[in-house]
Amino acid sequence: MIDYTRSIPTAIALTALLFVPGYGWAQSPPLRIVAEPAAPALQAGTSVPLTIRVVDAGGEPVEMDVRVAAPRADLRYRDGRLQAYRAGDFEMVVTAVTPADADDAPEPLTVPVSVSWPAVGRVDLNPSGERLYVGTTLTHEPVAYHADGTTRPELLVEWSSSNPDVATVDRYGTVEAVGSGAVTITASIDGSVAATTSYDVGAFPARSLRIDGGAAEARTGDVLRFDAIAGGPSGAVDGLPVTWAYTFVPDDSIKAPGAAAIVDGGAFVAEVPGRYTVLALSGPLTARHTVQVHGREAVQEVELQGRGSVTDRHTSDLWVFEGVDGRDYAITGTWASDGWAYFWDVTDPASILKVDSLQVDARTVNDVKVAPNGRYAALSREGASNRRNGVVILDMADPANPVIASTFDSNGVTGGVHNMFATDDYLFALAGGDKYVIIDVRDPYDPTFVSEYNHPDSRIHDVWVHDGVAYSSEWQTGVVVVDVGNGRWGGSIEDPVFVTAVPYPVGATHAAFPYHQESTGKFYLFLGDEMGGGRGRAWAGDGSDNQPYDPETGEGGVQGRMDGYLHIVDFTDPEKPQDVARYEIPEAGTHNSWVEDDKLYQAYYKGGLRVVDVSGELMGDLFAQGREIAVYKSQDPAGFYPNQVSVWGPQPYKGHVFFSDMNSGLWAVKVMPKGRPVS
Repeated sequence: MIDYTRSIPTAIALTALLFVPGYGWAQSPPLRIVAEPAAPALQAGTSVPLTIRVVDAGGEPVEMDVRVAAPRADLRYRDGRLQAYRAGDFEMVVTAVTPADADDAPEPLTVPVSVSWPAVGRVDLNPSGERLYVGTTLTHEPVAYHADGTTRPELLVEWSSSNPDVATVDRYGTVEAVGSGAVTITASIDGSVAATTSYDVGAFPARSLRIDGGAAEARTGDVLRFDAIAGGPSGAVDGLPVTWAYTFVPDDSIKAPGAAAIVDGGAFVAEVPGRYTVLALSGPLTARHTVQVHGREAVQEVELQGRGSVTDRHTSDLWVFEGVDGRDYAITGTWASDGWAYFWDVTDPASILKVDSLQVDARTVNDVKVAPNGRYAALSREGASNRRNGVVILDMADPANPVIASTFDSNGVTGGVHNMFATDDYLFALAGGDKYVIIDVRDPYDPTFVSEYNHPDSRIHDVWVHDGVAYSSEWQTGVVVVDVGNGRWGGSIEDPVFVTAVPYPVGATHAAFPYHQESTGKFYLFLGDEMGGGRGRAWAGDGSDNQPYDPETGEGGVQGRMDGYLHIVDFTDPEKPQDVARYEIPEAGTHNSWVEDDKLYQAYYKGGLRVVDVSGELMGDLFAQGREIAVYKSQDPAGFYPNQVSVWGPQPYKGHVFFSDMNSGLWAVKVMPKGRPVS
């Protein structure tokens, strides 16, 4: 649930006492919270007006703040409008914000909300092949589109065959040809929209089948690609439907007693060592190829180098950079800690020195960024006393003595800046969780508005810019891709142009890191979730512990449980993004990421800093494949929460890995090279 606090306009002053004839003065009737409409109904992807007020006995509005709690992944209430993201029946709980000694607080109000899906406009069946022969099968992956182009999740499809004597179809859309002739396969959505595909089933044409490609040996996590080659009386047979499978003999029958690999369209990856036999099946024919898979042996030692200790408050993000004076520096922000930012000399990571600090008018300095040339830095502001948040821009001519050059707090950034991205000339700043604003900072003392991008009906959490393309993480919408100067899609810094959106059904897209992998030529997006709690896991954690330890009550002092994992999307073809892999630690949740030189540096909150091998083509479960290189847990007995790990963000820099921990500040570690094996 997420809270939205809003102030309710007032028309009259609150009367504490009421004169009742025959009884004299009495307490006034209780106040009430009302919602108009009382039970809103809308479609997913749309918003409707919703007025929430506190009223007296006569129905007149009373000035009083309220909090609206709604399921974060499903609904949002903001500026008098209710927005829906997913169909279902939900409840919003509205409570009044009253002084602790008030005796006339209205009862909480539960607002039922009914959300339906828009009508389906078309359905694509996406068959796995074009031809069917007797004894072969095809699969289908239906995608239903609404009129606005968005896709319907959680499809309920009813399948049917016009002639079961020719081909049958199961509940999952798998079609098996059992006889020659014509057949039409139908998929029905919502009982009203139907899509069909027809096949003319012929006799099986092949006499032989073999497997080409792949390798005889591989490591866990290595992707092997196989081709099935069919031959008939007249030569090669093209377009023959093939079903891929495998058998498995584990190296250790206790550790891996069952199958532990993926084979999809001839692409194969194993998660545990053992002997795998890849099978290509078509009609009466079977081809085999055996692969011996060895352990990846990716583990390397990691050693602590130095620390910039912050234990009296929560630390937020960090940025490490080379200053214009040639020395190396880091900036760290603070969370819910009166607007402090700290500046560190990290030239010698083993001897980190705090060189300065700045306090700005903010509750939280959530993000810190520095231009690639080191000329300016920016601090984000949330919770400013005058409610004009925005960004504070620093002159970094002397990196050890930063100077506030200006503050930019217009064009929507007044509502709070959660994250930013800095180039030498422009700063991308989030505005109130609604959009990002592009600011010209070529003169740090006179920043000017350039343009903005606001994706419709979407909330934004982060933005990262790579090669003139902005990748903004927008919760339920997924990743929104915008041309902000690349030019391929006609966009510029002055006129951003929408390219595409990469939706993700989890609905908690928190941060995206784009990465071009030189060895394969692939372009990947690493998308991190952020969720509170454990989503019904056996150990979900206790969010009520997420507060400093109270020695009088013995409560608190335990970092709250987070959830979510890293999704890896092959974005090589922006028109056809493919979800290919994941990296998940079951008892922790992701935060910020960095990928460099085929290594993923992942902040995993309670899970610590994780370093992961992401070399080669990526497919499947990276954790199960043994791709983890190193794990470092930043426990500090003197921490804000003693010995509680909560890693916020990592950054590799000049052979070291710097990261921030919410409870203990700035850390520097080094992943050590592999030593020679001992004979």
